[in-house]
Amino acid sequence: MLDFKFNPFPKLQTSRLILRRMELGDASNMYLMRSDTEVMQYLDRPMASSVAEMEAKIKQINLDMENGDCIQWTICHKNDPQLIGTICIWNIDKKNYRGEIGYMLMKENHRQGLIMEAIKLVIDFGFNKMKLHSIEGQVTPKNIPSIKVLERNGFVREAYYRENYFWQGTFIDTAVYSLINKN
Repeated sequence: MLDFKFNPFPKLQTSRLILRRMELGDASNMYLMRSDTEVMQYLDRPMASSVAEMEAKIKQINLDMENGDCIQWTICHKNDPQLIGTICIWNIDKKNYRGEIGYMLMKENHRQGLIMEAIKLVIDFGFNKMKLHSIEGQVTPKNIPSIKVLERNGFVREAYYRENYFWQGTFIDTAVYSLINKN
């Protein structure tokens, strides 16, 4: 069975991005991102209501990481430490060597290939450092941009659940994509 200790925290980078540990100072930008209707339109999560709520969320994320239950990075431009997005591996099933990837970006950073850069780093980390056997992505089928990101990174649709999730008075579908570690 897997056991994770993210200490020291793994800082990752590309030519344009730094993925670093989330800090309380990220709460303001996280609030801006998670209270934006365009960013949140396909996520079955409540909109953020305050910076204080995001501070509490960051504290919980860091506690969950200390327990080895998830790992979450703040996405920043290489030349600016401000949060522009987040990416994580969560819903980790240690017994079965499986985790779920999740990501979001502030809307002004959409359509620039930034998530494509970040996801490649996180997949590599999940397979080679965490020793996961598979990584899944669960998406609302209407979220075509996210599905394209997953497919371009080799994820294959492995399940489609009809009206399996009740959100804001409506049953919604879920598409599950998966990537298997072939190494």
